[in-house]
Amino acid sequence: MTTHERPAPTLIAVGHGSRDPRAAATLRLLVDRVRELRPGLDVRLAHIERNAPLLPDALVPGAVLVPLLFAPGHHVKHDLPAAAALAPGTRVAAPLGPHPLLVEALADRLTEAGWTAGDGASRATGVVLAAAGSRDPESGAAIRTIAARLSERLGGVPVVPAYTSAVTPTVPEALRALAARGRHRVAVASCFTAPGLFATRATAHAPWLASRPLGAHPALARLVLHRYDRALGAAPAARPELAFSVR
Repeated sequence: MTTHERPAPTLIAVGHGSRDPRAAATLRLLVDRVRELRPGLDVRLAHIERNAPLLPDALVPGAVLVPLLFAPGHHVKHDLPAAAALAPGTRVAAPLGPHPLLVEALADRLTEAGWTAGDGASRATGVVLAAAGSRDPESGAAIRTIAARLSERLGGVPVVPAYTSAVTPTVPEALRALAARGRHRVAVASCFTAPGLFATRATAHAPWLASRPLGAHPALARLVLHRYDRALGAAPAARPELAFSVR
């Protein structure tokens, strides 16, 4: 960097926060991987609640807030913009989903758990995409899109979205729906960034195999940077949700 160049805006990755000590540790590993991909970029971690540092304490003017969340619910549409308003020039990036890099990470985690290419061709197999729930209709639409794209990635096997809070179907309900279609060999794909109550609750119902949270998966780290770069392509906005994209 020359004396005339300004440093790139700070990237603040924003997690939800959890009482599970593994959650913050996992997100720190993800942030470390983001730093490795973009040496010299100031990358920080903050949380909406429960874990330090909390987002208001981590803010710097002109930063880009990248939510470590997969859909545009209340936190993305309201909590993050409210925090961004406290620091001049701060942008809020889109959530991590839907995006092909997210689908790549989900598929890889299933493979790690024991899913094989042949499973996608079996009429007995299915997948439940387990995610945190939100009453925001855009959030549900995003999760359904992720499920459809994961189905394509897995060769057309049915992928049913399910939720651990707020809305239905629950994971047990999604499992029963697949069983009614003759799909008794069902995997649970964990659509969470880190371990915690919801991720544990979702995988406890898995009748066959369950993937672990996405954590510091390389594709997720690349996706964080992608959202950061896209946010820098637009002027700071009071309502960043208007710029959300499924790309």
